[in-house]
Order: sequence, then structure tokens, then C-alpha cells
Amino acid sequence: MVKREILSVEQMNAADAAAIALGTPGIVLMENAGAAITREIRKRWQPCSVSVLCGPGNNGGDGFVVARLLKAAGWPVRLALLGTTENLKDDAAAAAAKWDGEVAALDRAVLDDAELVVDALFGAGLTRALDGQARDAVEEVNRLRLPCVAVDVPSGVHGDSGQVLGAALKADLSVTFCRRKAAHLLLPGRQLAGDVIVADIGIADKVVEKLGVTLQENTPAEWLRDYPWAKLTGHKYDRGHALVIGGAAASSGAARLAARGALRIGAGLVTLAAPEAALDVYAAQLTAVMVAPLEQLDRHLGDQRKNAVLIGPGCGIGSETRDRVSAILAAKRACVLDADALTSFESEPNQLFAMINSDVVLTPHEGEFRRLFGAADGVPDGGDKVRRARDAAERSGAVVIFKGGDTVIAAPDGRAVINTNAPADLATAGAGDVLAGFALGLLAQGMGAFESACAAVWLHGAAANRFGPGLIAEDLSEKLPGELAKLKSMATHMKESL
Repeated sequence: MVKREILSVEQMNAADAAAIALGTPGIVLMENAGAAITREIRKRWQPCSVSVLCGPGNNGGDGFVVARLLKAAGWPVRLALLGTTENLKDDAAAAAAKWDGEVAALDRAVLDDAELVVDALFGAGLTRALDGQARDAVEEVNRLRLPCVAVDVPSGVHGDSGQVLGAALKADLSVTFCRRKAAHLLLPGRQLAGDVIVADIGIADKVVEKLGVTLQENTPAEWLRDYPWAKLTGHKYDRGHALVIGGAAASSGAARLAARGALRIGAGLVTLAAPEAALDVYAAQLTAVMVAPLEQLDRHLGDQRKNAVLIGPGCGIGSETRDRVSAILAAKRACVLDADALTSFESEPNQLFAMINSDVVLTPHEGEFRRLFGAADGVPDGGDKVRRARDAAERSGAVVIFKGGDTVIAAPDGRAVINTNAPADLATAGAGDVLAGFALGLLAQGMGAFESACAAVWLHGAAANRFGPGLIAEDLSEKLPGELAKLKSMATHMKESL
């Protein structure tokens, strides 16, 4: 079973140091790492000509172990080193001393006739752009489209952000140690890592427990115990009353998708409040969802039974939306702010953040995120997505769903998860509105903001996967019941195992 904790580069270094302090020598960890990589190679490939590319640090030391073990198993192996063996230190030097073959210079010639490449140049700790011989070698492997196994993460990928540092190798398999790193889950690192295997090299779970890890993969194990299943003794009023704020008739689809999502995920009642002039358009497309005049927003907010509110989808950008957001937040309702509700505060984000005082979920995609929180270190579409999401959650006081193919969900207290089950088919009009509705429906049922966000995002991806290619936003709510049935069965098994 894959462990859910995701380690930063700093935490992985601390885990290595702790394991050594507890009595496991560093060379043993290195030998174990090399043995694990070798096992995974032999599971997937028949003996063939292998080129092992070694770097000047411990990643290169792992490569020396792999080369030695493959050669001992009868595989033809060539090894190239960036630098010289004289400059290797400590465990890497010890591993190199056990290699009895040639140590070639790192250049393109080492790839001649290669049928498989082992990338042991740099691990997750790389912080600068690849250049020189290392970059040439990486680009040549990619150009030749050689099958490749990466030690830890593909060389050129930043371990914490998943970003490419100048150039990066595209691997078929990455073998990492103890736990996965963020680069294995965040884009573009996830696309470059190939299949990811986590090898046990002798670092005990208790070592990881002491690291205070607050980053996880988003799986039901994170929130399933808090899921608000309907009770036999309950009724619809126990399951919350969600309020969706709609906009003009021409943009009514967004709010309708959200309202249906909230109802489908379990909210006991859903009311869609829209401008009176547009009510007939909304009513003609809705059945179980009630419609009401938006002009009576104060009355809606005065009804304590309407315990969770969504505003943003199709609402329009401007002062009217800002005023409605202010009124909703002043009423201290659990709230989802999406789309236009976020962009309406583009010029004054701190005004919005100052009003947040209850369970609030923000759902920005990259463009909306930049409007509210700014770019990442001057890089409009890059940077460390986990750090950006955490900073945004702390600054705003809200749970932030930073959407994308590698959605990150962060809470103000520093907890964060990376979601990995979203298929590319979710890049379709209205999918984000359905997600906002899912989060709203869970909030209405009393689930916490962070847990609601995590569950909504995961179920959104699961429903999309169930449908597959050809997905449109309307399909998501219709595929949700099947995923909820699977989830409930999982919850039952979890309860029985306690």
C-alpha cells in the first residue's frame, strides 16, 4: 500500500539523517536503494545494453550500485560519470570503489547502442538549471527516446515543485525512497516521472512520523470518516439547505450546474436565487432545485436554515457581486466563492480576505489565483504550487482549491493535499461550476471546509473517470451516484476493520 505522506526534499534529507543516527549506515541505505532499483528494472526489462549516467552526489552513488548489480546479473553495462571518482565523497565514493568496470566521461557517446538508460545524475535536491554535459546528456536521451529509469526523480525536475530546471529527462519509471516527493504528483514532474515506485530502503515509519509531514495525496482515507452519509432516522432538513446565487439569464447554466451538483452530492434542499427577470429561465430548467428572487437576498440570509452559500458562477464581475459577497460573509455562513466572486475582488483582494470569518472555500484556477494572490516569484504560470496554495490559504484565512490537472487544496493551518485522479477530460465548460456545487453540498451537510474541499475534488475526478472521453459538465452529477456507492462500501469496510 502506497503511503500517503509526501516528503519535501528537506524532510527526506532529515529522514536519511535520522535513519543513520538510529544505526543504519548511509552506505547500507545506498546499497538498499540500488538493489531496489535493480529489482524494478529486472521486473520490467529483459537483459539488454544499459547506460548508467551518474552524478557527483549520492544519486550518482546509487547509480554505481545499480551498475554493479546489473553487471553481476549478466547485463552489459556502461557507466558514465559527471566529474571524476576522485571528487566523490563519503557513501558515493564507497559505492564507486566497488565498481570494477570502466568509468567513462559523461558525453553522448555513452548512449551509443544503449537500449536502456539509468538516470542517476541528480535527485530531488537539484536547485539550479541543468547545463553543460548534464544537459547535453539529458537532451540526447530524450531525442533518442530511449527507455529510462530515473533514480528518485528525473534529472532536471525540482523535487518540491515539479518544475523543469532548464531541461529534464522523460522517464518511463522513477524509483524513489521512503515516500513520494511532490514532484511525482505535481505537473509537469508527474508527466516526466512515468510510473513511480516507492522503495523501502530501511527508513522506519516512526522516523517519518516525527517529521511533522503536513502534505498528503488526496485520497478518501484523508476524509472518509467525516463523510456526511444520510441517516435512516434523518430527514432532508438534517442534510442542510444550500443557497446558490445565480446571475443573468444568458449565463444561467453555470449556477444551474452548481445547484444540481450540490443536490446530487446530498444537500437536503437547494435554492437558486437569481434576478427576478431571469427566474423563468432558471425555473424552466430545474425541478428539484427551488428558485427564488435574488432581490430578496437579505431574507434568504436571515433564514438560518440556509446554512451554506455559493456565489460566483455566472454572477458577473463588479460591485454588485462584491456587495453580495460582503453580505454573505457578514451572515457568517459556510461559503464557496468561485469564478466571478473571486475576480470581482481583483483590485482589492485584502478587502475580501478581511471579511472571511467562517468556513469559506475559494476555488481559483491559475488565472483567478494570480488576480487575487499575484504571480509566483514573477513566474506567471510556474513556481511551487503547494507553497503558493499554502501562502494563499494563510493570507486569506480560507481553504483554497487551487485548480488544475494537479489541483492542490490548502488550509490556513498549513495542511495541504495534492489531487491526482482528475483526467484531462475535465477541461470542459462548466466542470468547475459542478465542483463548486459539490463543495457547497458537503458544506451544507456539516462537513468541514477542508474536508469538503478534498472530498469534492476527489469525487469530481472520480465521476469524470467513470464517464471517460466525451465528458461534458452535465455528466458529472449523473455519474456521481456510482462513485458514492463505491465510497460508501469503502466506508463500511473501514468501519468494520476498526
